[in-house]
Amino acid sequence: MTAAPDTDVIVIAKEPVPGRVKTRLTSAYTPAEAAALAEASLRDTLDAVAAAPAGRRILALAGTPGPWLPGGFTVIAQRGGGLDERLAAAFDDAWRGRPLLLIGMDTPQVTPALLHRAAGELDRRGAVFGPARDGGFWLLGLRRPDPRLLRGVPMSAPDTGAVALARLRAAGLDVATLPELTDVDTPADAAAVAAIAQGGRFAAALRALGPRNVPA
Repeated sequence: MTAAPDTDVIVIAKEPVPGRVKTRLTSAYTPAEAAALAEASLRDTLDAVAAAPAGRRILALAGTPGPWLPGGFTVIAQRGGGLDERLAAAFDDAWRGRPLLLIGMDTPQVTPALLHRAAGELDRRGAVFGPARDGGFWLLGLRRPDPRLLRGVPMSAPDTGAVALARLRAAGLDVATLPELTDVDTPADAAAVAAIAQGGRFAAALRALGPRNVPA
């Protein structure tokens, strides 16, 4: 795997505090257990980013860094109201004249190779887009960030990804598309993702909690 020092990577995340993260998992898990799964998902994501070639590695964090944060990351605070504003601000605050990849903390199955592929696409294209199974997106890469591409995009909606992708194309950007991944939002999502990435921290954390009645 060759180096890609011209691409910076942002992880946008919440501090894994019970009652504040992964609340949709509490249909099957306690708030503390949901937070433990969120921390495992975040750790897997940070590990993948740490192992992928990048110039700078940035964590755009809502909260306070904890022992789950590995070395080599620059931490910036999230700012803005809705998620659309916070995503736009993360791109703006991390911009140092190099292409940027942004990924969330909800896809612990992501691999360094997939991030390397995204960076390679961004070498040739104006944007790279990773669709999520729920209609959103798990990754967005921009050669030159523009807050207008994200502000006003409806978040956590079935058409979030479609609207964001239409914005990119309407701006005249040549967009590369990555494979679809599943965000961990519900207990069913958690089980599906753990089955894909059985060797990760997230899958181990889920196994440690034992079997549950998972709502359909």
